[in-house]
Amino acid sequence: MNDNRTTERKRTFKGARIHLDAASTMDCLVRSLSKTGASLEIETPVGIPDTFALLIADEVRTRNCRVAWRRLRRIGVKFT
Repeated sequence: MNDNRTTERKRTFKGARIHLDAASTMDCLVRSLSKTGASLEIETPVGIPDTFALLIADEVRTRNCRVAWRRLRRIGVKFT
């Protein structure tokens, strides 16, 4: 399996919130994090769009994300 990451990732276990639109959010866990993206653990991939904003616990700003890959309970995102 090829690893296409361009930056080092760190394993983590942080709470986060996916902002689906102005009024809807979904909780998730950040399982790995780098300067350019993250791996998120989710309850279900149903309803998660290709792009969204992510607010990681203890951070002030949201990060705009684009989904790079999807698995049953995980998604990989690239920060845009």
